[in-house]
Amino acid sequence: MKISLTNADPVKLKTSCLVLPIGDVKNLSGCAGSIDSASDGYISDILKLGDLKSKAGSTLLLHKVPNVSAKRILLVSSGGTASVSAGNFDLMSQAQARALKQTGVKDAASCLTDIDVDDKSLGWSAQSIARETVASHYKFDQHKSTKAERKEYKLTLHAADRKQNKQIETGAARGVAIANGMQTARDLGNMAANVCTPSYLAEHAKTLKKQHSSLKVTVLSEAQMEKLKMGSLLSVSAGSVEPAKMVCMEYKGGKPSQKPIVLVGKGVTFDTGGISMKPSAGMDEMKFDMCGAASVFGVMRAVAELALPINVVGVVAAAENMPGGRATKPGDIVTSMSGQTIEVLNTDAEGRLVLCDALTYIGKYKPDVVIDIATLTGAVVVALGHHTTGLMSNDDPLADELYSAGIASADKCWRLPLWDEYQKQLSSNFADIPNIGGRAGGSITAGCFLSRFTKEYRWAHLDIAGVAWRQGGAKGATGRPVPMLMEFILNRCS
Repeated sequence: MKISLTNADPVKLKTSCLVLPIGDVKNLSGCAGSIDSASDGYISDILKLGDLKSKAGSTLLLHKVPNVSAKRILLVSSGGTASVSAGNFDLMSQAQARALKQTGVKDAASCLTDIDVDDKSLGWSAQSIARETVASHYKFDQHKSTKAERKEYKLTLHAADRKQNKQIETGAARGVAIANGMQTARDLGNMAANVCTPSYLAEHAKTLKKQHSSLKVTVLSEAQMEKLKMGSLLSVSAGSVEPAKMVCMEYKGGKPSQKPIVLVGKGVTFDTGGISMKPSAGMDEMKFDMCGAASVFGVMRAVAELALPINVVGVVAAAENMPGGRATKPGDIVTSMSGQTIEVLNTDAEGRLVLCDALTYIGKYKPDVVIDIATLTGAVVVALGHHTTGLMSNDDPLADELYSAGIASADKCWRLPLWDEYQKQLSSNFADIPNIGGRAGGSITAGCFLSRFTKEYRWAHLDIAGVAWRQGGAKGATGRPVPMLMEFILNRCS
């Protein structure tokens, strides 16, 4: 996909489809105003008929608009206002990408940057447009004998003033990089579990390093993890012939003295539930149980592509959870790297067992903040559905940053409490802590479990079990929460 920039008169712009944002329908301005004047009020007349709904993101495709060079014109509603919130602008970007894809055009020009976005720059608007456009053309056919046809597609962003060019170009480059990171996350999530094993993830990190020399990659074997006394993580891989891996990717774009942002991803490449076996219906979807890890790979790719002036470490705790003669049994007690003992009451609550040792290990990086990302609990789907990531944190400013980044990137999260009342549910007669706290508040008690291993950090936990993949006809990984995490990191760079 090619994304370019133009300062040309929109009336004379030769394109298969020209996208016009529609704000105040009674006072068209910018490109929409120019096209309306050139077409003798054609756009105004259409709007008076009410064919374009007022809801933000509504679209209307027009053909053969008089006196303009564009073959088609796509109207995108802002919701009837001259300026919009970041969330509504993202809706407009998504609507444009969806509508253009449906037309099948090979090229288009967008004037969406005409619309002012509250508290955001033109660069941010270009970032949103580019991200949604590139992401909308994603296809996964790695396992198919016949590959999908890749059509060349070109999107041109319109800038009213040449002084805006640099902002828009920088923003568009960021949007493309974020979409590329989402592609990486989606590709890894969509791969079959017999291909995407812990060893495959380790090799993928090495491939990423070859593509980006700014990355340093270290992979810990099971023998090395055993020396580090990661008994909790290794208890998950005990029943599988596939060895666990700890993959560490370091990007140093900031000053040497700058403490890094550390991302920790759950990488359970397939989760049968272990001895606490899951029901067979839908178990194929448990290849998506490594989407937290996949998002870490996606973020590291995007950060490296943009050469951002910041230090970021991505750690992936990868294992396969299988039943077998050596598998951990309910009631077994394991010792974590932190020295805390854990009573494994349910082997299907394995994500926290993998993460807790990783969260102890990353202390070596002396992090500024730590964010773990995991498809951790089905309970978060009950609480928040498939729209919103569950957020828990021991630090209010960090939680606020992530919430704001989620709103701005259309990749929303919602904070859940980590109050002491929930901690009381984690009580064991035989070990320091059990790995489950009962049915009530299951997502929160999972967060409480992880909080026992993050007391030294400013830490946040993202439970993405409801948003990491879609079911049904659109089945597949979504690439979330790469947009939220990249918005968070870009804000920190600013």
